[in-house]
Amino acid sequence: MDATISRSALRGTVRAPPSKSYTHRAILAAGYSTGATVYDPLDSADPHATARAVEAFGGDVSEVDGSLEIEGFAGVPDVPDNVVDCGNSGTTMRLVTGSAALADGITVLTGDDSLRSRPQGPLLDALSQLGGRAESTRGNGQAPLVIGGPISGGTVSIPGDVSSQYITALLMAGAVTEEGIEIDLETELKSAPYVDITLEVLAEFGVEAEPLGAGGGDVRSAGASGFRVPGNQSYEPEGGEYRVPGDFSSISYLLAAGVLAAEDGLTVRGAKPSAQGDTAIVGIVERMGGAVEWNREEGILEASKSDLSGVEVDVGDTPDLLPTIATLGAAAEGETRITNCEHVRYKETDRVSAMADELEKLGARVTEREDELVVHGGESALSGATVEGYDDHRVIMALSVAGLVAKGETTIRGAEHVDVSFPDFFDVLYDLGATIQRQ
Repeated sequence: MDATISRSALRGTVRAPPSKSYTHRAILAAGYSTGATVYDPLDSADPHATARAVEAFGGDVSEVDGSLEIEGFAGVPDVPDNVVDCGNSGTTMRLVTGSAALADGITVLTGDDSLRSRPQGPLLDALSQLGGRAESTRGNGQAPLVIGGPISGGTVSIPGDVSSQYITALLMAGAVTEEGIEIDLETELKSAPYVDITLEVLAEFGVEAEPLGAGGGDVRSAGASGFRVPGNQSYEPEGGEYRVPGDFSSISYLLAAGVLAAEDGLTVRGAKPSAQGDTAIVGIVERMGGAVEWNREEGILEASKSDLSGVEVDVGDTPDLLPTIATLGAAAEGETRITNCEHVRYKETDRVSAMADELEKLGARVTEREDELVVHGGESALSGATVEGYDDHRVIMALSVAGLVAKGETTIRGAEHVDVSFPDFFDVLYDLGATIQRQ
């Protein structure tokens, strides 16, 4: 599907979609339990992949009135009857690679073309250190993966600057091993707030885990030298249930649309504080001069059209915000410098190059470096063009927001891939007043 967006004036109220990051972890945590109900889950392609994996390991996932009733495998996953297809979901593959290492036999994990190009090597090496079988069929550290267990726990050494999801996989699986797992980080941890999300979900399911050597600030995992999770634990959420919070990665596009195109204001509900690092988007937009008010207690964000100025943003802990910040920078005055972003190249696509190339098609002037993206807003004049979505939900949504303020029509190819995290994204924009055609 292609989506064509014209310059539009937005206004109205919308509810934030549930968090994809929390939904993945909650589904798998419920799978590790004897059973639990997950309320307000994100209903999209990626969490569906995690649900299929839980079923492949012997659990059962049923949708009941918008919630998920999950019968778990009680920490002892079966050997799947078939290959586990993770689709386009990197989170699914990495998290359930840890689960596969607990099964007494061989599990094969694969995914689509994009997922089969993403790095898994450090996690495979970690599982090998724990005595498991962990191989890439092509010998390149990428899926398809062959995983054999069961592992019993131990100590592993792993880099912290490739993907925090490796840490999450080991923590979630380590809780049900005999010995537990202690993780030594070989490098600085990036995306630390995502590990905080994991620690928060584990705590909600009654599982103890902790960072080692962290700085003790608002982000618990920041500066950690490692992590520890004791073994022989059980996943038991209070009352047998868990509620998924709103997704600040998705909120970022709505907030950006508000400060770029909503003269009469745009209100986002479901924006309650959590461990999500992407709540940083509120402060970033405020620093750029955006008119934003956040009632944290009520979970209500209000934004209205503003004159923005460029800023410098380090996305080491918030990689998913790069496409949104780049779009804001293209519509702002002055220079927006996005730093510490090399790891953003290893997402569904190389998002640094993707945003540089496609914003340039729209008339932005952009300088791309290995670990930095600079958007020269004062030298940019956005004008409609046909751009590629790279089958990447975050690139598609960010370019769609740019289309709201570009002259003429902006056509985004492959727009259906918003299904990964925000399935009704274009319906929401339309209801807020955007001029959109889909074909």
